[in-house]
Amino acid sequence: MTISSSLNAGVAGLASNASRLATISDNIANSSTYGYKRAEADFNSLVIESGVGTYSAGGVRVSTSRVIDQPGALAATNNPTDIAVRGRGFIPVTSETALISQTEDFPMNLTTTGSFRTDANGYLVNPAGLVLLGWPANPDGTIPTFPRDTPDGLAPVQIQANQFAAEPTTQITLGVNLPATETEFGADGDPLSLSVEYFDNLGTSQNIGVTYYPIVPTTPGATNRWVMTLTDSAQGGALVGAYDITFDDTTGSGGTIATVDLAELDAGGEPILISGNAGTGTFSGGGYDAATGRLTVDVARGPIDINIGRPGEGSVFTQLSDSFAPTSITKDGFPVGNLTSVEIDGNGFLSANFDTGITRVLYQVPLVDVPNPNGLTAQDNQTYTLSDESGSFFLWDAGDGPTGDIIGFALEESATDVAGELTQLIQTQRAYSSNAKVIQTVDEMLQETTNIKR
Repeated sequence: MTISSSLNAGVAGLASNASRLATISDNIANSSTYGYKRAEADFNSLVIESGVGTYSAGGVRVSTSRVIDQPGALAATNNPTDIAVRGRGFIPVTSETALISQTEDFPMNLTTTGSFRTDANGYLVNPAGLVLLGWPANPDGTIPTFPRDTPDGLAPVQIQANQFAAEPTTQITLGVNLPATETEFGADGDPLSLSVEYFDNLGTSQNIGVTYYPIVPTTPGATNRWVMTLTDSAQGGALVGAYDITFDDTTGSGGTIATVDLAELDAGGEPILISGNAGTGTFSGGGYDAATGRLTVDVARGPIDINIGRPGEGSVFTQLSDSFAPTSITKDGFPVGNLTSVEIDGNGFLSANFDTGITRVLYQVPLVDVPNPNGLTAQDNQTYTLSDESGSFFLWDAGDGPTGDIIGFALEESATDVAGELTQLIQTQRAYSSNAKVIQTVDEMLQETTNIKR
């Protein structure tokens, strides 16, 4: 009956607008919730086949969904582990209860922002009990190769506040000027020495002793030659390198390195040019690479590259005038330091900063991408889980592929537009009242029909 279909259509209208009111209420209630994605209700008409000369009202259907791919604005904070995704992608997290169960299978949830801070055990947890997941780095700060289509390689991010770190020295630039007058006839031939500190693999301070022996000619003139010896304090002062260095004295290149050769040692370990002993001995130290200006010596716990400059280059090692002076001695490596802070960069690398200047990568937080973000299943605390509608996921490096980057010191605000929601609230109220009026009118018409019998 047509009048009955009108009643059903009015009831369907009331129910649909009540659902729309529920989404509006949710959106307004979460207008200050970080990372909230607004819900919306869509109406679809229902058509019922009608006979000739009649029309039956089908009414309306409502479907609700969450607009997950619509980002909110970013708000700056003062916490380095407040993070948000700028662009496409989701941050992997797990529940704090998964840590309590002490299982290695951590269920992966997705979110777009979070205010993470260390708990009593050092895990980065947000106020809702979500734990940040990431790929752990090797001791040297490199990230191993992990599978990208499974969360198996992800682990809860844990920061030990009382951890220490050291970085061994691997490179030294030895910039020194040697006095040219010391290689001239009649010079006293006294050696010149200096000590260069380095840090071994345990963060302990050690020293390389550098001694320069001038080769003084026996007849008038100048040799422009020196023997440089290197000793290691970690090996009790043992000789680790000896080099025969000749400097150029031509116009334009005077004072720069001409040649560098391994110095020949006698049976007692003394350079033959210095001891004056004859005969063939041994050679000490790693070879000199003229292309890079570097030589390599083996100290107690590993090799160190020492840059003395390339032939013809006057910016590192020179022989000029009558003064002996270090000009540029630099090195890498740091002693043991205490953790002072952690931060995350745009590519998802979570780094620890130490009071000695060391910065070491601890984890890499990837971004999860799915073909249909709006197909994800919404959960509590602005998290989402995978579904058949979302499609399969892939773990990307932040800033790579289709994904955006990760912003530290920031949180994503709610995607709710309060002004727009209030406008829809007025429209929904009017629509609800209109549907109620339809039901009231149908009721009056049915009453008139009932009165016919009277």
